[in-house]
Amino acid sequence: MSLLLADAFEHESLKAAEPVLRTDVPEALSRQLRWVHSSEVLDIAPLLRGGELLLSGGQALATASDERRVDYVRQLAARGITALAIETGSELPAIPESMLDAGQEAGLPIIELCKVAPFVGIMQAINSLLVSESVAQLQFGDETSHAMAAELAHGGGLDQLLAVLASRTGASARLVSPSGITLGSAAAPGQPGPCTVTTVDVPVRGVLAARLELEVPDDGDANLARVAGERCVDILGLALLQRMPPGLKELAGIELMRAISSGTQSWRLQQLGPASGFPASGPVAAVVVRSPAAGQLRTQLDGILHDAVPQSASYADNAELIALAALPHPTAVASRIALIQALEALEIPDGSVMAVGPLAQGIGEAPWSLAEARRTLELMPGDGNRVVDAEDFAVERLAEASLDAAAREAFVQRQLGAVVEHDEQRRSELMRTLAVWLDTGCNTAQAARELHLERQSMHHRLQRIFELCGGDPRGTGRLVALHLATRLARL
Repeated sequence: MSLLLADAFEHESLKAAEPVLRTDVPEALSRQLRWVHSSEVLDIAPLLRGGELLLSGGQALATASDERRVDYVRQLAARGITALAIETGSELPAIPESMLDAGQEAGLPIIELCKVAPFVGIMQAINSLLVSESVAQLQFGDETSHAMAAELAHGGGLDQLLAVLASRTGASARLVSPSGITLGSAAAPGQPGPCTVTTVDVPVRGVLAARLELEVPDDGDANLARVAGERCVDILGLALLQRMPPGLKELAGIELMRAISSGTQSWRLQQLGPASGFPASGPVAAVVVRSPAAGQLRTQLDGILHDAVPQSASYADNAELIALAALPHPTAVASRIALIQALEALEIPDGSVMAVGPLAQGIGEAPWSLAEARRTLELMPGDGNRVVDAEDFAVERLAEASLDAAAREAFVQRQLGAVVEHDEQRRSELMRTLAVWLDTGCNTAQAARELHLERQSMHHRLQRIFELCGGDPRGTGRLVALHLATRLARL
């Protein structure tokens, strides 16, 4: 079994400090413990991973403000630590009620250490147990992997492999494709009951091929099941390859996308392109999706690309999903616009963004299209856009690559310094108004609609902008300069 907070409470090294749980957090002592740390730094939370027992001597807390103490508790709770143990004594006679209230509200167990005990001894003793447990879990995972490998060598299918995993971990196992289809399953021995689901990605040649779902009973060991599942990923990948081996064209597509992502030389792309179905000289456009669910989105993206363009390939890498679309030569520009419209139908979770790179003339320019799509995602404002056309940011991309920040800032100041100053002093929105008006082609009615303004208010704003900028720029060379300045200001 994994080491729990209750086990730490019963360990002689911690018992010497006479620990008392001061917050009434449900099942606090049943929380799993990953490591024990000691620190007096109040900004320690970002350095923790979660699952720790944090020991504090209370010196920094004794001199901190009440607001800082509460923030300290909330930050640790948000980081997911197992518990906070604070030593009380002459410097900190008692744990402040505000900290206990914050811990109770955030669900963080707070422990009072009523006697002085050497933190180094506590950490060494309990962490040595945790290290031993981790080694034992890895050994168990390797033994499970070897048992599954033996089953595979004797002709066992996915169901048989998962049955080995289920029998050893006590967790029901199911292998699911990225599109949600069950590829294989095995039930754990015993009666079903409340359980926790642990998932492990199963890639094949760098591509997400399936997900392993382990249903661990509440009285089971979720950590042990997870470690075993992670150690068996390669065996499950081999089984998937035997069941549905990729063809040469698919393998070439995977290698092509890896090469494009890494910026491989053009001659290599000229080899891989035709092998994966891309004409060497045909127009292409790259697509980049950044999402916490990039792997799950691949099947949906592939379906949209399949319907929209003659040939495509995709590749998932961590939180980024990239794709390449071949476009019909005579109608490449129109086809690219149609592809963007089709991609807008892709359902992506919150916090996800997508960009379509500029049109590249031939497979050799595909890395450039991909790089520009990535650059667009870095430059785009955080306004909730989900699908972005890199061509809409052509000016920003050129300026970011060709002009240093000082030159961009100086140009904006020369062209729009008075407008910027007006906004800062009066909290107006003249810069945004000017930018929208210019982006709509100086269409006052359209700009008013986008800004949710009455036309009279829009005219008043424009009149003030013209006064600050030296007159109405329409019909003059200043129009281009002002438009460029508004785009550079976004950088």
